[in-house]
Amino acid sequence: MPRSFSVPPGARDPSVAVLVELERNALEGGHLKCWERFAEAAAALEADGPRPDLTVYVLGPRQRVEPLSDNVRFVTLRPVAGTAPLDRWLGPVDTSDLAPHHPRLAALLPRHDVWHLTHSFAFATTAVRLARRAGHTAPAAEVPGLVGSVHTDVPALTEAYVRRLAARWGVRPPAALSPEQAAAALLRHRRDRLLRACDRVLVSTPGERAEIGALLGPGRVSLLGRGIDHRRFRPDPAARAEVERAYGVPAGVTAVLFAGRADASKRVLVLAEAVRLLRAAGRPVHLVVAGTGPDTGRIASLLGDGVTLLGTLPQERLARVYAGCDLLAFPSRSETAGNVVAEAMACGLPVVLPAGARTARWLAAPGADGLLVRDDDAAGWASAVGRLAAEPDTRAEMALRAARTARLHHRSWERVLREDVLPHWYAVTPERRRATRSAA
Repeated sequence: MPRSFSVPPGARDPSVAVLVELERNALEGGHLKCWERFAEAAAALEADGPRPDLTVYVLGPRQRVEPLSDNVRFVTLRPVAGTAPLDRWLGPVDTSDLAPHHPRLAALLPRHDVWHLTHSFAFATTAVRLARRAGHTAPAAEVPGLVGSVHTDVPALTEAYVRRLAARWGVRPPAALSPEQAAAALLRHRRDRLLRACDRVLVSTPGERAEIGALLGPGRVSLLGRGIDHRRFRPDPAARAEVERAYGVPAGVTAVLFAGRADASKRVLVLAEAVRLLRAAGRPVHLVVAGTGPDTGRIASLLGDGVTLLGTLPQERLARVYAGCDLLAFPSRSETAGNVVAEAMACGLPVVLPAGARTARWLAAPGADGLLVRDDDAAGWASAVGRLAAEPDTRAEMALRAARTARLHHRSWERVLREDVLPHWYAVTPERRRATRSAA
């Protein structure tokens, strides 16, 4: 049963600013999709319970306000120093803002009681700077509450992208620390410095909780789950014929799905090479890629008619593709959660994941509701995928177990919002801190 959360006696619903310094567009990743789902859940909250006024700040080409309900809205702000020029070398990636200060956001933040940081760039640095300034000029109980959450392993992403740039430019100095390792260390230091300013920090896994807890103290760190829309993502035997008809996926093959950005951070080329090995051995395996990125051209060259590239799909179409494929293979190690894994399992797909990756948290019984790849190279992935392709009965049983795990253990977005997020927003409001201070 869900843990109940009620507004503390006499407290009012706070105004919350969630800071997502990523561009909201068709190519957005799981980080931004997560906050879209939380925003939808907040808009659906009943008026007789906790119902914060929520503003989600994102990036975009022009400033605008998109209301979802009377208490929830998205506000788009233009970046000051956007990362879009890097697309020339990296291909389309999440566009962020590297400026040390965002003046428009700084003008808007004081109207909110709680500032929730979700990244470590312009929005976050602006909020932390303002909070520190307020701490010098106002009583501590009057300073807006700061909550942080870790959605993406930015240091790991940075390492993957810098490795790609270094390979492109032929940079490999004879140093103890490679360029990608140095960049990752710098980003980790930046992230930790911003998290230290937060009253509460939310992380995705027990491992992260231990890591960040050692930095901040365990009492300030809690787990943040991810939700699933079980009405949208569900098994449907009719979806396979639809996928074959609509997208040209061949009949009679094992359709291996990859969903996400097709780039170095997701390690999709490892999977593509594994599928190439299987096809070279005469195995009827076909790769389906739902997403786009700089590696799509290399995937197409590697597999030819052995791959179907779908590009970016809306959630409704993606749900049909999940249900119409045979398994999800997701080699990424940079995810803190990996929403696509939960979505695939809810649609009744076995999932194949790297051993030790944080995405494995979605499995209730590894080996029964999904496979973990221990030899994490193309040959190891070919072996794991090939096993499920060659054993349809095993695959069918694993599909049933995956759907059961999703149904019994994966919470809805509204439940995660109520259990994992709202208690922290209400706990750090200036009003709540004043009450706590008076009681002491």
